Amino acid sequence: MALDPKKHAMPTQEPQVRAHNFEEVALGYTKEIAVAEANRCLNCKNRPCVQGCPVNISIPEFIAEIKKENFEGAYQVISKSSSLPAVCGRVCPQETQCESKCTLGIKFEPVGIGRLERFVADWHNANAKEKAKAPASNGHKVAIVGSGPSGLTCAGDLAKKGYKVTVYEALHTAGGVLVYGIPEFRLPKRIVAKEVEGLKELGVDVETNVVIGKTLTIDELFEMGNEAVFVGSGAGLPSFMNIPGESLKGVYSANEYLTRSNLMKSFKLDCDTPIMRGGKVAVVGGGNVAMDACRTALRLGAEHVYCVYRRSMAELPARREEVEHAEEEGIDFQLLTNPVEILGYNNPDNPRDEKNGFVTGIKCIKMQLGEPDAKGRRRPVAIPGSEFVLDVDTVIMALGTSPNPLIKNTTPGLEINDHGGIIVNEDGLTSRKGVYAGGDAVTGAATVISAMGAGKVAAKAIDEYLSGKN
Repeated sequence: MALDPKKHAMPTQEPQVRAHNFEEVALGYTKEIAVAEANRCLNCKNRPCVQGCPVNISIPEFIAEIKKENFEGAYQVISKSSSLPAVCGRVCPQETQCESKCTLGIKFEPVGIGRLERFVADWHNANAKEKAKAPASNGHKVAIVGSGPSGLTCAGDLAKKGYKVTVYEALHTAGGVLVYGIPEFRLPKRIVAKEVEGLKELGVDVETNVVIGKTLTIDELFEMGNEAVFVGSGAGLPSFMNIPGESLKGVYSANEYLTRSNLMKSFKLDCDTPIMRGGKVAVVGGGNVAMDACRTALRLGAEHVYCVYRRSMAELPARREEVEHAEEEGIDFQLLTNPVEILGYNNPDNPRDEKNGFVTGIKCIKMQLGEPDAKGRRRPVAIPGSEFVLDVDTVIMALGTSPNPLIKNTTPGLEINDHGGIIVNEDGLTSRKGVYAGGDAVTGAATVISAMGAGKVAAKAIDEYLSGKN
């Protein structure tokens, strides 16, 4: 049988349909497509794809099980390394990780590893009858701060080894960025809830509405009998440009905008969570969060959505798949463009009340690419006299986030870097004995899979540390 040079396409909703609903865009492989895609795998002896996976899933092994149509067996292979396969199969940038190392990709398109992982996880969730069983207790207690991807991964790995794990989540729903940051059309919340439920079956306790640093401190977690603490509190502090007009009504951080829609359900018409709907929207930024904000605004009824980005399409950091989906749905990319001021009018009942005025537009300037910056990307330089105004009612700043300083300010002896991230060694150990950290709380905003990798590293280190106490 001749080898298909291209990976099998992912079935999706039609752009003109999906742009007006919050149902999942990608529909997933059928059994037949999954088996056909698995048969493209060369089963390389040196397994370069595994080296590209931050959590070291045995990729050729799980794909081999798909070839035999042993889908549950494939899931068991994945679950040895990953606590969130249905999540990873949807949102991880496989094209720059495992798939970028695929030998087949040297000559043809790489194997669709992420799509196969999603298929296997979805098959398991739909067909598995038995619940996971909690292992025997080893007598040790560990606290996890934050229920995002790093925290859930660390919790899962430790629970499988018999640790009594409690996860503390500040919000009212477990999942961290998976529930407040990623829209329903990319990652249905039932998927996240299912993954969390699987961890609970392993014996993990999840306590919501607990803000570590306010409700409890890390020192108090130790006083409660925990012998180690993992901090996976994410990076929820949004960045702004500090340009005139950012205090106007109708200006959001992407963090707030997406949280209102995703976690607080303002995308539902019968929900009373306030959010700006309709009108014209400008989203400033070019990452995955910017794509999520653009596409959410469209689904909330915006008549026109601009993505304002100061570099060219070649430098746009978002996943190609998300950019292509945004283009198909009609997002207007204003490239080599940088905002300099948000325009607005004052409250008509109080003309001097500038802070409560409303957005009427965003003044921008055209850019050109100059010399490379410290990261190797060509630095954008303003073109004098090229200013223009986009007529918009809402502006969403998707410029990245940094760690919230609450834990730093309430944990004596915890060393922090200049960007607000917790300083750790190669094992995730902080400057405090028994306190580990990983994910966005350390690196700032990054990918789900890199956060999961950090959670795995810390879980291994915590196990080695506490095993020495026996």
